[in-house]
Amino acid sequence: MIDFSTSPEEEGLRASVRDWLARKLPPGWGTAAFAKPRTPADKVAFARRWQRVLYDGGWSGLAWPKEYGGRALSPLEHLIFNEEYVRAGAPDMIDIGVGPGLTGPTLIHHGTDAQKERFLEPILRGEEVWCQGFSEPGSGSDLASLRTRGDLDGDDLVVNGQKVWTSYARFADWCILIVRTNQDAPKHRGLTFLLLDMKTPGITVRPLVEMTGVAWFNEVFFENVRVPRAMIVGEIDRGWEISLTTLNHERGANIPYQRLRQMLEGLLLLSRRRSLDGPLAADPIIRQELAQLAIDIEVLRASTYRNVFEIMRTGSPGPGGSMLKLFWSELEQRLMQVAVSLAGPYGALDEHAPQAFDEGRWQYGVLWSRAASIYAGTSEVQRNIMAQRTLGLPRG
Repeated sequence: MIDFSTSPEEEGLRASVRDWLARKLPPGWGTAAFAKPRTPADKVAFARRWQRVLYDGGWSGLAWPKEYGGRALSPLEHLIFNEEYVRAGAPDMIDIGVGPGLTGPTLIHHGTDAQKERFLEPILRGEEVWCQGFSEPGSGSDLASLRTRGDLDGDDLVVNGQKVWTSYARFADWCILIVRTNQDAPKHRGLTFLLLDMKTPGITVRPLVEMTGVAWFNEVFFENVRVPRAMIVGEIDRGWEISLTTLNHERGANIPYQRLRQMLEGLLLLSRRRSLDGPLAADPIIRQELAQLAIDIEVLRASTYRNVFEIMRTGSPGPGGSMLKLFWSELEQRLMQVAVSLAGPYGALDEHAPQAFDEGRWQYGVLWSRAASIYAGTSEVQRNIMAQRTLGLPRG
């Protein structure tokens, strides 16, 4: 049984978040008077500035230990912050999320004292942007099959190879990078986890334009890129264990039920549009679709709380993180598809068309949501994890 009640201290935290956001959000935020950043470069620059505001307000690195600049909040307190943050419509920090969400927690678990001292505080302050060099052509879901090489040469590892789908790589200062340092070892062994300065000679970044029309992803090429041994996290050939820490944080971060609930409210407004036969919401099939989305979002909320309590009880989300990732990614796709169908023929218009509803928000969303069941582990991978670790089924 899940107890959704919260303590007076937790409700005090919720009130503090609401009050701080009401005072600190940029003037005009959420209204037509505020010119939101449009280009990827502008979004990254804005996210850097807002991250510093969060840091100065004491809202950066909430789950990090206090000795590393965080607040050591519990998973439930972190969830409460996220609920209020999304409810206020505060800035989406995905543009620089690799540093605070993935690099920082990985270094806290596995980094040397020198690495923690060098990188953690600049991450919290938004001074350095990170990207994630994991996926490769042919090695996305099967990460352990990667082929980018790291060959030891004196005090350096010399990196040669290619990564792909590297978000915001052309704006990043640093990269968490996995390379193969032992060509003869089984594929889950012989991997090494590196911290790479993106200004190092030999790196070529090429933007990839997605079907949204935005170049968010990139492919990155490495030609004799020299990485000092001091930038190795953990031990050489033992990078797989470290990458699992990163992936666990990636799949468990910010389950977006509150954001999906706000999207559903937008759909309800959209359903009031009139057609020749009256309001769209008068159609019983549309009402059923909206009702099912509302039910699924509440199921996601309850499941998120259950997962948080499991983490607080055991210290690990276990396969529950895979269940949540699978559920919310496919739910978001369904929600976006309903939105575009409600827009009718206008659903084919992009945000630049004057007839597009909500400045093309739904048209862009339905295209972007196709990636949700791929990044952070495909739906197929999540189903395999659940089948093996929850149901005990054998590998196929």
